[in-house]
Amino acid sequence: MLRAADSVSFELRPGQRFGLVGESGSGKTTTALALMRLTQLPGRIVDGEVLLDGVDLLGLSENEMREVRLAQISYVPQGAMNSLNPVIKVGNQIANGFKDHLDSISRSEISERIVQVLQSVGLDPAVSRMYPHELSGGMKQRVAIAIAVSLGPKVIIADEPTSALDVVVQREVMLTLRKLQEEIGAAVLIVGHDMGLMAQFASHVGVMYAGRLVEVGEVLDIFDDPFHPYTRALIASLPSTSRRHRLTGIPGLPPALLELPGGCSFNPRCDSVMEVCRSADPSYDQIREGRWTSCHLYAEAAT
Repeated sequence: MLRAADSVSFELRPGQRFGLVGESGSGKTTTALALMRLTQLPGRIVDGEVLLDGVDLLGLSENEMREVRLAQISYVPQGAMNSLNPVIKVGNQIANGFKDHLDSISRSEISERIVQVLQSVGLDPAVSRMYPHELSGGMKQRVAIAIAVSLGPKVIIADEPTSALDVVVQREVMLTLRKLQEEIGAAVLIVGHDMGLMAQFASHVGVMYAGRLVEVGEVLDIFDDPFHPYTRALIASLPSTSRRHRLTGIPGLPPALLELPGGCSFNPRCDSVMEVCRSADPSYDQIREGRWTSCHLYAEAAT
């Protein structure tokens, strides 16, 4: 069996911004979809639990899970600019969430809420009467965020929320998401490949490689003292205006999940590889308070 996400475990606290970062194919989106129980066939969740306020979402019926989605845990999909229905006006797409979850809400109340949620993401209420093709990429992304926060969920999962946007619009979108998250007190899981974005937005970060978490900790602590060689390589690949150094890429390519190397999956690309790395899979251990990693270099420091 191919495991696109395996033994992934982390805690997302109320109001926290947690970044899940890694190269394409590392299992980030698979993990995000599994949290929402949106894994598509032939994929399936074979084990584990997703706890929200002590309730295991994997144990709910599909009808019960529909009540949870959007109201308690919402999702801004990857490629959100293309996730909107092209033949339905924006206002009607936002209204669907209110109709599905609020049985006694009136049409006038729905209209008021649509105006409020559009204004909360910096859009004119007139956008509600427009079709998605009439909007810019940044406006579509804001609509996707508006839908996700419309019912004030406890958790927002944002999958590559700035992909295909220019730098200025990226910043505007992330500031909007952060403002709304703070207003409703939600926790945010942001999925992406940009360590620089994580440094600006997230308070904690989890680094994924080949379907597994290889490091978790506070984002500033990880940038100051990265443990895993893959984390170090990701940070070293970032351009910087504060110091002069040659940018370094990560040699090779991420492994195909059907052809994972023996031992640590990162060993063919690692600049600190040891013989044990090629034969034994490293355990995922706490190295110090709040810092976890999966690397043989820190086996003796594990607590």
